Amino acid sequence: MNSQLDDVIRLEKVSVCYRLPGERIHTFKEYAIRLLQGRIQYKDFNALQDVNIQIRKGEIFGIIGNNGAGKSTLLKVISRVLIPTQGRVWIKGRVSPMLELGAGFHPELTGRENVFLNGTILGHPYREIEEHMDEIIEFSELGAFIESPLRTYSSGMYARLGFAAATSWEPDILILDEVLSVGDESFQRKCQTRMKGFRNGKSTSIIVSHSMDTILSMCERAVWLDHGMVRAVGLSSDVIAEYRQAQTGA
Repeated sequence: MNSQLDDVIRLEKVSVCYRLPGERIHTFKEYAIRLLQGRIQYKDFNALQDVNIQIRKGEIFGIIGNNGAGKSTLLKVISRVLIPTQGRVWIKGRVSPMLELGAGFHPELTGRENVFLNGTILGHPYREIEEHMDEIIEFSELGAFIESPLRTYSSGMYARLGFAAATSWEPDILILDEVLSVGDESFQRKCQTRMKGFRNGKSTSIIVSHSMDTILSMCERAVWLDHGMVRAVGLSSDVIAEYRQAQTGA
């Protein structure tokens, strides 16, 4: 398992740098005038700096860090939404990012119609989606509400349908951004059980969470990001111990 042949994701010296205005400009007109006059000064903001990570096939990998640490930027790089300023990103397999549950769902369509819409966008044929429908409805526990428009759903119902639809097919690489913290405790346990079922199979999962208990129970390895830099990477128990020690100042 230590061989690079087992890696499905490799990030080598990856950096992402944003150019931001050095001072606040309140209106577009003011911005346009300053731009024409060459009076806008910029400062660089390093969202990620020399990040090196290897993620193996079949593992559930955790990402931790405070707000603004670079976690969302890292997910966007892995999801191919964002091209890094420097470095190399190597990914083997199709990435299914769940940066937000139910992203792409339409509020006026029913739950059933949204499952078909979501599955079609992901490239699944109609008949295959139909074959998965009963399992999706059962897992989401929506029952007859599957025929109701999404605008009538509570946030918990929305979350249950989003997770059930996204994980009904075992993906190559699944990215979950705080997804396992939604819904009630019973549904969270149900989600974690399904995720653990993916472990050591063909699927690789990446979980971002502020819950250290979730990372400890789900992930064998993790990375701690701090101001865009990797502070620690390795066994999740060791990484979390270092993180907590830094937070307490011990």
